[in-house]
Amino acid sequence: MAFTPELIQELDLLVKFPMHSDMEGIKVHQDAGTAMISAAQRLYEKGLVTQPDGGYLTHSGHQALEHAKSAIRILSGKMDV
Repeated sequence: MAFTPELIQELDLLVKFPMHSDMEGIKVHQDAGTAMISAAQRLYEKGLVTQPDGGYLTHSGHQALEHAKSAIRILSGKMDV
């Protein structure tokens, strides 16, 4: 499976969510770029966030975020972060 531009956009948005709190989320405003708005909608459709414009991470969203951050650490060579 290759990384498509859409998956990369979703990952870019996903890693913007805070990991440390269930009470903090993200709101993607209508004046954001179309790629960001579409990525938020796709994350919502996949059940990773609570609202089509972001909201909070779901349980699956938290798991996806943890894996995404781990992949970034591994691929960037920053294993101790």
